[in-house]
Amino acid sequence: MDSTTDRTPTLTKKDVARAVSAATGEPLYQCEPWVQATIEALGNMMASADPEVRIELRDFGVFEVKKTRAKPKARNPKTNETVFIPARRKTHFKPGKKLRERLQQPLEDLGYEIPEGSADHPSRHRKKAA
Repeated sequence: MDSTTDRTPTLTKKDVARAVSAATGEPLYQCEPWVQATIEALGNMMASADPEVRIELRDFGVFEVKKTRAKPKARNPKTNETVFIPARRKTHFKPGKKLRERLQQPLEDLGYEIPEGSADHPSRHRKKAA
């Protein structure tokens, strides 16, 4: 079986630039630096968080940098050795209300195939022959 056919499509910065180009009517070569600058600015704002930050983009979502607590008794699954993991920062994204509502539409309503094993998969609703 070809593993590339079952992969989730990956969109890149170039794809984002193409979407910006289509939305604005500007040529792709002008949109690419805008997308790059926006991504760099968000990354720099998150990396320079002191130590936490919340970046809110209305109608899209919130990027956050949060502190984690130290884990003095974590376990290395390969060696089963107990290791100490110091407190650090982590990233979190919470989609905005409009984006969340769009993502929560049932797959069936959007015309997508329902995954096998899902509670609303058609095979679960068939009566079994006795």
